[in-house]
Amino acid sequence: MNLTTDEVQAPPETEVSAVDGLVAVASAASEAWAQTPRADRARVLASVADRLDAVADELVPIAMAETHLAEARLRGELLRTTFQLRLFGEALLDGSYLDARIDHADPEWPMGAPRPDLRRILVPLGPVVVWAASNFPLAFGVAGGDTASALAAGCSVLLKVHPGHPRLSAATGSVVAEALTAAGAPKGLFTLLYGSEAGRAALQAPQVKAGAFTGSIRGGRALFDIASSRPEPIPFFGELGSLNPVFVTRSAAETRAAKVIEGFTASFTLGAGQFCTKPGVLLAPAESGLTSQLASSQLPDPAPLLNERIVAGYWQTWDRLTSHPAVTVLTVGDDVRGNAPSPTVLRTTAAALLQNLEELFQECFGPTVLVVEYDTDDELVAVADAIDGQLTATLVAEPDDEIEPELVRRLVPKAGRLLWNQWPTGVSVTHAQQHGGPYPATTAPATTSVGTAAITRFLRPVTYQGFPEQLLPGELHDDSPSAPLRLVDGRWQL
Repeated sequence: MNLTTDEVQAPPETEVSAVDGLVAVASAASEAWAQTPRADRARVLASVADRLDAVADELVPIAMAETHLAEARLRGELLRTTFQLRLFGEALLDGSYLDARIDHADPEWPMGAPRPDLRRILVPLGPVVVWAASNFPLAFGVAGGDTASALAAGCSVLLKVHPGHPRLSAATGSVVAEALTAAGAPKGLFTLLYGSEAGRAALQAPQVKAGAFTGSIRGGRALFDIASSRPEPIPFFGELGSLNPVFVTRSAAETRAAKVIEGFTASFTLGAGQFCTKPGVLLAPAESGLTSQLASSQLPDPAPLLNERIVAGYWQTWDRLTSHPAVTVLTVGDDVRGNAPSPTVLRTTAAALLQNLEELFQECFGPTVLVVEYDTDDELVAVADAIDGQLTATLVAEPDDEIEPELVRRLVPKAGRLLWNQWPTGVSVTHAQQHGGPYPATTAPATTSVGTAAITRFLRPVTYQGFPEQLLPGELHDDSPSAPLRLVDGRWQL
């Protein structure tokens, strides 16, 4: 590839008039890709991962130039990116994600009528429009989790490039396209789109069957409304925003305040506070002194934010929070309007938060946190009841805390991932991960955008009734040598 940061130029915006043609090619590719055997799809994904690993020394400098992120962070992201491509390949080979089910005909079926032969499996939706994220330019970017899971599912991808790192996107997209072609994937399986208008036009194209997005509530909700208001509404899997509250019990604050502060500080300042799982609110007992200890603790040095748009949004939210009469600024750096803001610690009370929830419970995307002091456990539970949907909720507690069971019960309806004495900014790519939550954290709380379960977003079930075996997918044949784990006549069989 031999690309330098100067050689990679950001392409012009995609002409809206060209979108229909690109979608048509992607639709044909999706049909062919859906019929490609699982083993071949896994091989292609591994080829893309291998190619990305091979050009790491060329991609990382481009990413550093566009995002202000450190080399170690970006190399870690690239490792995560290629790991999840291979992990989805392993899921394809396993095949259990297909949720294959076979009910043989049963003339004595006890519902009062004979049961016909029924065979159910998940099939690809079709072309997917994916919006790349700004804060993880590799792991949630062009070749990120949404792209990997959609390709694994058997769908083509039209990737709307994020304006925060267009040159990195062009370089990564070129690598992915070359790898797909070399591995024998259908032409048009993966396409880059530049510009908001092109992305919206693609989302409205009749052949497109789903959208996936990581970004702001405002932008994601606008796209969700487009997807929902089409003549044929389609699913839209948007990750929009989350404050990821941390609930510290009295006993935890009393026994290990210093450790709590250390872990919390490291988590909310990680990546300059630009993680979607950043803990933005800490609920602490008022009498514990946790707030004052946090305010006087050593905070990390200022770090630049990703781009000017994020900087502007950060200061806009920061101004609203710090000017609210119920909020006290405990710690703030000297650089009050720079691109590299110092970490800020704000304080309010649980009573004030409950009275001003809409104004105070806001995501500040950057290194600012709101400490909420509560007087009674009832207030802690009341806050858990009052908040909206979150990606995560964390409980910092001792095993014998009486409030724990009740608090957990109240938080289960509010968050997709609950943590106990751990911090939410680490999102492992694995089989049991859940990265999603009730609105406004996401638009589809029953799904995840991280982990192998993400593949199911881009699949839908089909049941074949009474079909001869030669017309069925191989996974539904009675004696298929490649059959995955299946539910056969009500019993799981491998």
